[in-house]
Amino acid sequence: MDPDIALFVDIVREGSLAGAARLWRLSPAMVSKRIARLENRLRVRLLHRTTRRLAPTAAGAAFHAEVAPLVAGLRAAEARVTQIGEGPGGPLRVSAPTSFGRLWIAPHLPAFLDRYPAIRLRLDLTDDFVDVIDGGIDLAVRITASPPAGIGSRRLADNRRILCASPAYLAKAGIPRTIEDLASHALLAAQGQFPWRLTGATVDGKSLVETQSSEVVRELVLGGAGVALRSLWDVGDALADERLVRVLPDHEGSAAVGIWAVHASAAPPAAVPALLDHLRDAWRGAAWMR
Repeated sequence: MDPDIALFVDIVREGSLAGAARLWRLSPAMVSKRIARLENRLRVRLLHRTTRRLAPTAAGAAFHAEVAPLVAGLRAAEARVTQIGEGPGGPLRVSAPTSFGRLWIAPHLPAFLDRYPAIRLRLDLTDDFVDVIDGGIDLAVRITASPPAGIGSRRLADNRRILCASPAYLAKAGIPRTIEDLASHALLAAQGQFPWRLTGATVDGKSLVETQSSEVVRELVLGGAGVALRSLWDVGDALADERLVRVLPDHEGSAAVGIWAVHASAAPPAAVPALLDHLRDAWRGAAWMR
C-alpha cells in the first residue's frame, strides 16, 4: 500500500491537512506535497483545498470509498501481528452515544488503561450517526435494532426501555391506566424518538419540549415535566430511589433494540475485544444487564 494513500485516508478522516500532519508528525507543507504527488500519479484531483475548508472532490470521494476499508484492514492486520505476545497496544478510537458513554464506558476506562498502558485511547461521545469506516473508528457502540450490514457486530446487552414519570408529575396529572390515556399527558422525547414502538402498542405524539438531547429528556422527566420512554441503564438509579416510577408496566420498548458493538473489520485490532471484555466484566451485576 502506497503510504500516500494511507495519508489521504487520514486527511479525509481528520478533515484538514493540519490534523493529518499532527497525526503523522509531519509538517503541513510536507503533507500537501505528498498529496500533490499522489494526485499527479493518479492524474486526478482528490481534494478541494481553500484557506477555510477541505473536502474531497467527486473523484476523491469515490477513491476514498474504495481505499479506506483496505487501509483499515491493513492497519488491523499489522496491529494483530505486532501485538502477538505483547498484549494489546497502539491507537484505539471509540465512538459511543453521549449518555451511555458517560455513564457506562468512561467510568471503567481508568482500570482498562492501567491494565493495557500501551493503548492510546480516543473516546468520542455523540448521538449522531458515525460511519465507522469513513470516520476511522475502531469500535462504535450503537443502540439499535439493526446494526449495519457488511461490517463486524456483536450484541452486548438488551436495551430494556420503560415508561416512567416522577411522583410529583403523576400526583398532578394522574396515573395513566391505558395506552390511550397517554394522549392527555405531557410526553417527553428527543427528536427522532417518536413513535414509541412498545409491546402491544405504538404511541405517536409530540414532545412537550423540543430537544436533540436525550440527556435533556432525562432531566425533564426527573423534574416532573411529563412521561418518557427511557432505557433502564439510564434511569435505573432513579427508579431504585423512587425519584421516578414506572407507568403502564405491561408495555415496554421493543425487545429487538439492543446495545451493539460495531467495528469495520471482522477481525479487529486486539484492543477492541480487550475493551469489550473489560466492559462486559464491569457491567456484570448491573440491574439493566439482567
